[in-house]
Amino acid sequence: MVEAIQLAYPFRGAWRVQNSPADRVPSHGTRAFASSFAYDFVPVDDRGRSAPFTLRSLFRDEPAEAFPGFGRPILAPVAGTVVSVHDDEPDHPAYRGFRSIGYAMTQRRRVAGGWRGLAGNHLMIRTSDAVIALCHLRAASIVVAAGSEVSAGDTVAGCGNSGNSTEPHLHIQAMDDPDPERARPLPIRFAWSMPRTGEIVRAGE
Repeated sequence: MVEAIQLAYPFRGAWRVQNSPADRVPSHGTRAFASSFAYDFVPVDDRGRSAPFTLRSLFRDEPAEAFPGFGRPILAPVAGTVVSVHDDEPDHPAYRGFRSIGYAMTQRRRVAGGWRGLAGNHLMIRTSDAVIALCHLRAASIVVAAGSEVSAGDTVAGCGNSGNSTEPHLHIQAMDDPDPERARPLPIRFAWSMPRTGEIVRAGE
């Protein structure tokens, strides 16, 4: 069994665990693109909500800017070298309620678009034993470039809603190669723990 990569939480404040390998592997229902041990974190307010759910939420798209976590700083979870940056994708509306069903039906098209179609805006940090990918970042928010050296806790981007995302959140995964199509997934832990789906985690407060 490969030893889990130890990471700091890549954010401050309260975030809800949306998908966790503590509950199932593969955590997202697929082993594609080295995502078996990936986590999804959704920024939430003091009441544990990503945004108020209204009648509009059932039937209509919602602007990503209406979510309190949109643009919240994303931090480097580990020290290392930035090896890849992609920042050309727009932030699309959020889809909840019945609209999320229609969005799910277009999943195959995004999968056909490959890693970039799924990850949206993203960056990768190489350490001595892993490559860490941070995905769904806000358009034009990445403040590092390929070759940049970062320390754990450095601000690297903002939380967004690009790529395969129904509301602003952060997808994070570890792998042994910067090419997700050939990489092997690596397990990760945060502060020596593996938070479960539905759990609210708080960091840097």
